[in-house]
This record gives sequence, structure tokens and C-alpha cells, in this order.
Amino acid sequence: MDAFNELVQRLCDFLWNMPMLVLLLGTHLYFTFRTGFIQKKCFLGIRMSLRQGPENSRSVSAYEALSTALAATIGTGNIIGISTAIALGGPGALFWCLLSGFLGMATCYAESFLSAKYRQRAKDGSTYGGPMYVMERVLHKKGLAVLFSFFAVFAALSVGSSVQAHSLTAAVTGQLPLSPHLVGIGAALLAGSILVGGAKKTAKVCTYLVPVMSLIYLSGCLYVICKNAVYLPKAVGAMFQAAVSSRAVMGGFAGTAVMTGIRVGMAKGLFTNEAGMGSVPMTAAAVEHTTPKQQGLISMTGIFWDTLVMCAITGIAVLSDMLRAPALYQNAAPDRFCFIAFAGLPWAGETLLSACLALFAFATIIGWSFYGECAARYLFGEKGTKLFEIVYIVFVYLGSVLSLDLVWNLSDLANACMALPNLFCLWALRKKVIQNSNSYRF
Repeated sequence: MDAFNELVQRLCDFLWNMPMLVLLLGTHLYFTFRTGFIQKKCFLGIRMSLRQGPENSRSVSAYEALSTALAATIGTGNIIGISTAIALGGPGALFWCLLSGFLGMATCYAESFLSAKYRQRAKDGSTYGGPMYVMERVLHKKGLAVLFSFFAVFAALSVGSSVQAHSLTAAVTGQLPLSPHLVGIGAALLAGSILVGGAKKTAKVCTYLVPVMSLIYLSGCLYVICKNAVYLPKAVGAMFQAAVSSRAVMGGFAGTAVMTGIRVGMAKGLFTNEAGMGSVPMTAAAVEHTTPKQQGLISMTGIFWDTLVMCAITGIAVLSDMLRAPALYQNAAPDRFCFIAFAGLPWAGETLLSACLALFAFATIIGWSFYGECAARYLFGEKGTKLFEIVYIVFVYLGSVLSLDLVWNLSDLANACMALPNLFCLWALRKKVIQNSNSYRF
């Protein structure tokens, strides 16, 4: 088993190093330029996301779909992932992470546009879809669609269920003397009570959970930033300087080579916002009252909130606190950087951060269940979604109590295997995206 785990890890390291980064970044750049910098319509997309859909609609509203996508993407990667990026790639890694998010908005627009254009209608009147339906019905490559859906189910059971349940349990048991089994059972039951309500209930829960958990966490980060306001200009300057210079910055602390900063920052950014993976388009297809162009704009705002807001504020908070007290960070583990920064809050800062980590992990569990159900529906029909829900809940419990080294690596591999057919589909249909996009009005 150890040999197999090492093999999977090496494969993940290869895929998520230069090959995947070049492919994703190339896709981001292509759609950025060919759509005429669609990112400039971001605030229009935000306004559109707040519109209410028809009250009698069985499909989810644009805001509910966006909240579900954000629940899946806003997670521990926005906290632990960013602090790790800074530790490994220096302050410049934050700049490259934010740049990947900005460019990734165009790819998210393109993939969401396609899934919204070719969405399907269920017997109850609701809509559904995703890249697998585009692959089968437009590209006529059913094998590719099956492969994508298989890896989507696996990714949901691993990174969406097991890994997040493990993170949730670690956050809770780190603050309370509870058994991991008890936490796992509680998380599984709570998740199950939401999943059995279907996509509509899942989306409704996300509309309340995402804003609340984000505001709590961002309030803590903004307190740290305000407390270290005198160091803010130097922190921002260090981020830009380290992005293009191999000279050590911040008094010699966290200096790194430019290429390392680019690789680490881009990798973290691409991983946390999921642009190009094919997951977000599944929520885009669930909205029926928007045009494909409108839904593409709305979906891409999720990248804005996830990377350009959450990751940016996290990174600036950590960098400013590192400048305030560099000695605290010298020998600290990368995943402790945010805890050190939050320790400066006037009351129970580390406890607050642990609570945020638990909420983020649970939100990701709920959000990824939606993706897994979409893929299971494609593979096995409506009956397959019920079976998936049961298996998913079991994996929530198992993730809470088992070691997850292999699951972590397998989940990274599943994510890459989702992205590859989705990116192939995007490149094959790139002209349709550009040409058809021009035929729709906002």
C-alpha cells in the first residue's frame, strides 16, 4: 500500500506541476483575450447573481447556484492553502495566486456558458447538466463523458467528503475533548439531513451558510490587517517585489526564487478556485431562467469571491502579521501561519479560526455532494443519486476516523483527471463559446 501511495503521489506531483499549470494557464489566457477580457463584466455578474428567479421554479436560482459553488470552493484551501503557499513560495506566491484567479474567471465563464446552453430538463421540470452532457451531446464522445463523471464521483467521495470530514474533525477535536467517532457521526447525520432534501434544499442551506461563515472569517482577517495597518504598505510591496525579483524580501524572511513563487502561487490558485475542473458548470446548468451568457457571468463571480477576495485578504493578513512579529513564524509549520495571525485577536482567536475551518469544511461537504449527485445521475440515472447519497454519508464518517494520506493523493489525482477531459472539451468547442456568446445579450 505504501508503494501504491508513493506512485500516486508522484503522478499527482507530475500532473499538478508544469503540465497542468501550463494547460490551465494557457486556457485562462486564451479565453481572457478571446472574450475581450470578460472579467471587466464581473460587477455586472454580481448584480445579476442577486436577482430572484421565478417563485414556482423547481430549479435553483442564480444566487442559490452561486452559493452552492462557493460552498464547494471556499474551504480550507483559502486558509491553510494560502499560508502554505506563502511559506513555500514567499510573498510573491500570493500575487501569482491572485493572478491565476483573475485569469481563471474567463475559463469559468466559458465552461459555465457551455453547460448552461446545453442543460437538460428533468421530469419534474428542474434543469440539470454539466460538462459530461456537453461531451456526449455536442462532441459526441460518450466515453469521455463517462470518464469525467467517474472521476467526479470519486473526487466527491474523497476531497468533497472524506478529506473535508477529516479537516472538520481535526478542527473540532483540537478545541473540544470529543471522540472523532462522535464528531464523524454528527457530521454524517447533519449532512444526510440536508442531502435527502435534494438539490433545492442543498442550495438553500448554502445561501445561508456561505455568507455567515465568510463574514465571520473575514472579520477576523480584517481585524488582523487593521491591527497591523502600519505594515500594510510594506506587505503589499513585498508581494509585488517578490513576484518578479529573486532577491529576499521582508528582511530576508520568506525570500524565494521567482519560479518557485510562480509555481506554488499558480498551483494554489488553480486548485482553490476550481476554474477549468468542470465542477462549477454543474451548478450553472441547474439554473433555468438565465441565458448562457448571463449564467457564465454569474458563475465566474465565484472565482472573484473565492480568490480575489478570500485568498487576497487571508494572504495580506498573514503577510502583515509576519512583518509585525517575524520571530513567531521562523520555525512555525506552514499550516499554523493563520493560527499565529488569529492569536492576535482580542478574544479566542485560534478558537474562532478552528470554528471557521469546521464551517468551511462542512460547507465543502455540502457543495461537493451536489457535484457528485450530478455525476451519479449521468452514470446511473435518478436511482443512482439515492445510492450515492448513502455512500457519501458513509464516507463522511469514514473520513472523520481514518488516516487519509492515500485519499488526499487520490483526490488530487481525481481532480486532475476531471480537469483533463473538461479542458479538452473547452478547447474543442472554443469557437462555439466565442461565436454563440456574441449572439446573447446581457
